Amino acid sequence: MKSNLAIVIPYYKIDFFKETLDSLANQTNKNFKVYIGNDASPNNASELLSKYENDFDFEYFEFQENLGSKSLVNQWHRCIDLAKEEEWLMILCDDDTITTNYIEAFHNNINEISSSKVEVVRYASQVIDENNDSLSVVINHPKMENAVDFLFRKLKGGTRSTLSEYIFKRKALLSIGFKNLPLAWYSDLLGVLEFSHFGNIYTINEALLKFRLSGINITSKTDDHVLKNEATFQFYYYLLTDKKSHFNKEQNAVLIDKLEKTILDNKKNLNFWIKTLNLYATKGRFLQFVTLVFKAIKRIL
Repeated sequence: MKSNLAIVIPYYKIDFFKETLDSLANQTNKNFKVYIGNDASPNNASELLSKYENDFDFEYFEFQENLGSKSLVNQWHRCIDLAKEEEWLMILCDDDTITTNYIEAFHNNINEISSSKVEVVRYASQVIDENNDSLSVVINHPKMENAVDFLFRKLKGGTRSTLSEYIFKRKALLSIGFKNLPLAWYSDLLGVLEFSHFGNIYTINEALLKFRLSGINITSKTDDHVLKNEATFQFYYYLLTDKKSHFNKEQNAVLIDKLEKTILDNKKNLNFWIKTLNLYATKGRFLQFVTLVFKAIKRIL
């Protein structure tokens, strides 16, 4: 049977890759196709993958140039391009795992998903460590939730989000693409908003994505604050300029507060100040900009 679901794995780290592959091999429903793109990793995965040849359908590609260190988003897109004609596409990180009923749950819900005309599917999730011990409770979501409502629920600390827990309509993903933010920080969240067209997200709570906070992935690292700060600014600035029509007055105020916090966390970034001045000028917020300047000066002093 031809699968309508592609699972794309941008591979680089071998540390927990076996556990990722085990979770695929143990699926109760094998109606999926896996595409693995090796980002010129120093750890070749061929020998490990050979042990799974009879467990699930996959194709393995070795790229000669490392893209992830320059642009993780470009590595994602390069791996996405490996997929064939599957209608749905999931990007599974090389250290995350899925419960055995993950694919079965997708196919059990596909009729309702299709009739709802949603283009983003989400799963429940849980954070685990390098020893597979739980670091969080299971995060469930409303079965059907507007993407903007989800965004502000997340900004208020009411939930979390990671790339691996989503399945996207391939057509929507390819027509829009992930925004190339530094370290791909916020690129996945922005993708959820844009691929859903700021509409509804369908959630499957009966299966679980386990996101690994391993100490070696980008989320775990603490020595890349400047790049994460740059990506955070770009994320909020893009929403406030290119996507402002999707938000009401109160929501725009929240986004502006988040943008200002980003600036105050990196007060020496002249580009932030220039862009924010231009943004506030279009909104007639000169007094608010002056107030922001004084906040920055006060922090310096």
